[in-house]
Order: sequence, then structure tokens, then C-alpha cells
Amino acid sequence: MIPLLQPDPYILLLTGAGFLIALVAWLPLALRRMPLSLPIVCIGLGVALFSLPGARLEPSPLAYPEITERFSEFVVIIALMGAGLKLDRVFGLHRWEVTWRLILVTLPLSIGAITLLAGTWMGFAWPVALLLGAALAPTDPVLAADVQVGPPRTGEEDEVRFGLTSEAGINDGAAFPFVHLAIALALAGTTGEPWALKWLSYNVLWEIGAGVAGGYLIGRAFGWLTFRIPDETKLAQTGDGLIALSATFVSYGLTEIIHSYGFLSVFVTALTFRAAHRSHDFHREMHDVTEQVERLAMMVLLLLFGGAVAKDLLAGLSWADVAVALIILLVIRPGTGLIGLAGFKASWSEKLTIAFFGIRGVGSIYYLAYGLNHMEVDGGERLWAIAGLVILISILMHGLTVTPVMRLLDRTHGRDPDADAIPPPGLQGPGAG
Repeated sequence: MIPLLQPDPYILLLTGAGFLIALVAWLPLALRRMPLSLPIVCIGLGVALFSLPGARLEPSPLAYPEITERFSEFVVIIALMGAGLKLDRVFGLHRWEVTWRLILVTLPLSIGAITLLAGTWMGFAWPVALLLGAALAPTDPVLAADVQVGPPRTGEEDEVRFGLTSEAGINDGAAFPFVHLAIALALAGTTGEPWALKWLSYNVLWEIGAGVAGGYLIGRAFGWLTFRIPDETKLAQTGDGLIALSATFVSYGLTEIIHSYGFLSVFVTALTFRAAHRSHDFHREMHDVTEQVERLAMMVLLLLFGGAVAKDLLAGLSWADVAVALIILLVIRPGTGLIGLAGFKASWSEKLTIAFFGIRGVGSIYYLAYGLNHMEVDGGERLWAIAGLVILISILMHGLTVTPVMRLLDRTHGRDPDADAIPPPGLQGPGAG
């Protein structure tokens, strides 16, 4: 008789990784027409796994603040590269009007409304309230795959999908000055040091400007190396989409070294890289690699998030906190979204869809972790509980509604949601010319 042995943790890890990778490949296909999203399944698995009697690890962001910040940061930058590569539309003030409205109007209004709510009704100190507003206002580039444009040159780029993809690409970086403002206000409250000039000159002008400029230069460099140098040495000849990961890490690393916003830099690098040879098939190879890495990392993170929920991340929430979470998702985001889109030439159904699908997720985890790791805050447990609740409700609410809503929107505008819209070589999506 073969004795029963305690499995080696390393072997268990390999086995679990194998199942996870299989799910990464299979679940998107299985869920394609179902009113259910991949993030919902990941969180459900995490809750189930970490509820087992033998599950001793507590994946709480409070217990692992540095790991939480760094891992969520990694997932976001991969998603930003993927989002930039799949946008067919040429960058421009008029072509990107929907984006500028969401960034310049909707985002600051959302931050202000959440800050006001947290500072008055919830009783947080104003710097902490601002941190919560800056963390929960941006939409997420990671969890919004079902409302984003399709892969490069597939023609799946209507105004709704373009608006939500481009917004998620830019607003993660655009929210960072407000996180730094919260940190500056908290520091000024304890030391009395002046903050306004330093915040405006350094955290706003320098970090945004250098991030955009750095991302552009790195994107131009990678575009030249990939598409423009002699055929025998150009990177496109490798056919290896890992070049996109190289561009991601170089862009983020170099711009962070000079203390600028790496999130903005990565997205600008992706847009510039794509513009170097917009119709080249190699963009699809790079997009596919980033999408696979992003999906795998996202599933790991959401499994851990589900584990944190199972291990009492949301413990101690009051009914007032639940009400605030619902107000953020059902009132503040849709309301500020519609205000930002007022006067924009789109149908009412398109505006309402853009305003509603302000998905919160990994970006919010990163910003809150970053803020709490750089400022002294009493009551971090409550902040994580509120943020966790907003993310959980957002994933459930948007995940259950995205498939029927987007399919209905496609039919309303004369598109077949079941058709594979892959144009012949040389054709591009709307606005790409």
C-alpha cells in the first residue's frame, strides 16, 4: 500500500500554476457570450481557496503593503502598454475629444466629489479624504477588457470602446498629482512646511511633462529599432512580441529614475510605438504577449484579492460605508461622466454607457497602497475596507452587465456582436487614417 504523503508546497505551487494558466487561456472563450466576467470568476476562486481550512496565508494589503504596491504597479503598467498598442485611432486633440472630456472634466470632478463625501459624511481628515478620492476616481485599464477596443487593426473601435480605453490609459497617470497632493497636505499638517509651489512645479509640471516627453522619446526609439533600421537587424524580424514587455519596462524604469510619472510614460510609449508603423502586423504579436502576461498577473492578483475578502478585508464596514460605495459607483461616476460628455456628439445610449462603465480595480489598489506607504494615516484598515468594497461591487456590477449592455449597444448601432470584425490587411479602425 502506498503511504499518503504531505505534498511538497513547491509541487502544489506548480500544480496550481498549471491550472491557473489553463484557466487564463480557456475562461475568456468560455465566458464570451455569458453575463459573467473573468474577474468575477477569479475573485470567486480566491474566496473559495482561502476559505479552505488549511489556507493559512492571509493575503491582506495591510500585512504586505510593499508587495501590494509593487505587484499592482506591475499589473497596471503591462495593461497600459497593451491598451496603447491596440488603439487604432491617431492621436489628436479633435480625434480624442471624448478622452479629454473624461480626463479634464470627469476625473477631477470625481476626485472632488469623493473627497467631499469622505471628508464630511465619513469624517476622514481632508488629506486622507483626498487620497481616497484620488484612488477611487480613476477607471481601471486592467479590469476593463470587456469594454475596451479589440486587438490592433480588428476594427473593434467604436466611440464607447475607444473612450473607455483611452480614458483608462491616461487617467491612471493623471490622478497621480492628486495622490501626491494628499501626501503633501498630510506632511504639511505635521511639519508646517509650505507645499503649494513644490507640488505645482514638481509633482504637476515636471512629473507630467517629463513623463510624457520621456514616453514619447522611448516610443520613438523602439519604433525606429523595430520598424525603421535595415531589414536584417530590425526587431520586427524577430517576430517576438516580448519586445513590448521590453518597451514597457524601459519606459517605466527610465522615467521613474528621473522622478516622473511612469504610468503616463508607458502609455505614451505605446501610442508612439504604434504610430511608428501603424499597419504592421507585428503590433498584433506584441499586443497578444502583453495581453497574456496581463491576464495571468491579473488573475493572480484577483485570487489574492478574493483571499483578502475571505480573510475579513471588509470586516468593520458600516452601512454608511456601503452607501458611500454605492454613491461612488452609481451617482458620482455616472453623474460626472455625463457632465464631462455634455455637448459631445454621440447618442444618449453611448454617453450613458461610457458614464456607467467606470470600472474600479487594480489602479485603485495601487494608488491606495502607494499613498498609505508614503504618509502617516490612522485607520488604514477602514480605507482598505472601503476601497475593497468599491472594487468588489464594481467588478460584480460591471462584470454582470457588460456583456448584455455591449451586445445591445452593438445591435443598436447596426453591428453584429457575434461577427469577427477582422478587416483585410491594410485596413484600420475608425479615425486611424
